[in-house]
Amino acid sequence: MPVGTAVHDRTLALCHSLNYREWSGYYAVSAYEAHIEHEYNAIREKAALIDISPLFKYRITGKDAAHFLDHIVTRDLRKAAVGQVVYTPWCDEHGKVIDDGTVQRLGETTFRMTAAEPNYRWLTLNTLGLDVRIEDVSTQVAALALQGPTSGKLLMDAVQGADIRNLRYFRITSGTIAGVPVEVSRTGYTGDLGYEVWIPWNDAGKVWDALMSVGRAHGIHPSGILALDVARIEAGLIMLDVEYTSAHHAPIASHRYSPYEIGLGRLVSLNKTEFLGRRALVQEERRTPARVLAGLEINWPDVEQLFDSYGLTPQVSATASRAALPIFAGKTQVGRATSTTYSPTLKKMIALASLEPEYALPGTRLRYEMTVEAERRTVGARVVDIPFFNPARKTATPIA
Repeated sequence: MPVGTAVHDRTLALCHSLNYREWSGYYAVSAYEAHIEHEYNAIREKAALIDISPLFKYRITGKDAAHFLDHIVTRDLRKAAVGQVVYTPWCDEHGKVIDDGTVQRLGETTFRMTAAEPNYRWLTLNTLGLDVRIEDVSTQVAALALQGPTSGKLLMDAVQGADIRNLRYFRITSGTIAGVPVEVSRTGYTGDLGYEVWIPWNDAGKVWDALMSVGRAHGIHPSGILALDVARIEAGLIMLDVEYTSAHHAPIASHRYSPYEIGLGRLVSLNKTEFLGRRALVQEERRTPARVLAGLEINWPDVEQLFDSYGLTPQVSATASRAALPIFAGKTQVGRATSTTYSPTLKKMIALASLEPEYALPGTRLRYEMTVEAERRTVGARVVDIPFFNPARKTATPIA
């Protein structure tokens, strides 16, 4: 039975749809209203407040903390300065991805790691012989994502003691909101200008109230997971158990993915000291991966024509689909779409897809399976680079 997050009483009062889902044992809002239009538009046009407290969070401290993390993740953490946030996958000894998340360097020997699923036991098993302490602080630290073009100006009004205007992309700073000590990172899962606010669990309600109050002048709107899902696909961001399966849970070999197969090869630092999975990843880097992540634009006239052949108008959901669908070159299946959505910003139907490398070059014409009236048909699709949406404001410093 799920339980409420640190701000459940606030979200419940606003969630007119009562549309919740389970996320890591917590109730998470799927959508506050019957339609996600306002919530999505807040992400892309104003400021969206999203409860991301169900993330797993680990505090890692000790003399060997930096060495320990550098050994288990694929990024080179020796280059991470205090106040920097690093996005990284971590792999098993075969070079297959276990999970992906962020590592925040809060001090010389203090880090916070976020993850999509429980990693405490695995982390602890890898501390043998090291001066490292792992604490699961998932229920001690709440987190709110504030995303959208006006999110920076909102935080400049809400946060005391921090230079939000000049906070660089993937950096973290500290200050107070409504008298509550918080950490603010310029990170997010929307591909837009955005921040994540890390709060003592018992004070999260005060911070939610302050952000909503200050945010009225900046067009704030609470947003749920369904709107977030559309935005993250536009941003070309992967999701565990959708674009890939954790190596810890994969029942068969084809369910195990290397970083190179899910668009994270750029995050593998093979020139650093030995780390988990390095030997396998050296070999992987030397050969063409069996599959790669690519973007697809679905041919909308084909969709209209397909529905018209049944005497129907096009019926495409406003929410994203996480159902895997076959992708064809002619009659040969060459991959699968993993996440599909209609992009309100781009006015296009788009998908993330796992494809055989020879069919993943931008401009390649493929076929996307679409079922109408219980009949499986295909429509045209074109391979494109990801991200689909990448505004300059996402990384611009200082913020406008």
